[in-house]
Amino acid sequence: MTPERFAHLAEAYGADLHRWPAAEQPDAQALLHSGDTTALTALQQARQLDRLLDSHQLAPVDPALARRIRLSAPVARPTSFWTRYAGWLSPAGVIGVGIAGVAVGMLVASLSLPTPRLAPDILPSVFDQGDAEMVFTVNAEEAEQ
Repeated sequence: MTPERFAHLAEAYGADLHRWPAAEQPDAQALLHSGDTTALTALQQARQLDRLLDSHQLAPVDPALARRIRLSAPVARPTSFWTRYAGWLSPAGVIGVGIAGVAVGMLVASLSLPTPRLAPDILPSVFDQGDAEMVFTVNAEEAEQ
């Protein structure tokens, strides 16, 4: 370790070598034991600065200032469900719900209508293909006839 490196580390970490990086401590101890005057001077200056910083006292906090700071902070107001989640209800979601409602309504209406087999004269089926050449049926009994 060079004396310049030692002075730089003393300025950064102070006079207590235990605060220095662990990898630098043995080299710093060896430089101090060798009696290098630049290192000893840097260590003495770091001790003076440490004492000066340790002797500093903070001024007591003014209670009026603390109260003004506390009162100037914004107050969190409770929000309702609709104001909290209004961004989630986009127009696309409303349209999707509307389309799903129409589809369910059509399904319920088609299931509630009478089937053509029970009342063929009353209501024609959506699946009637009277003008088609071939009609496919699902029922195997009808296919055999």
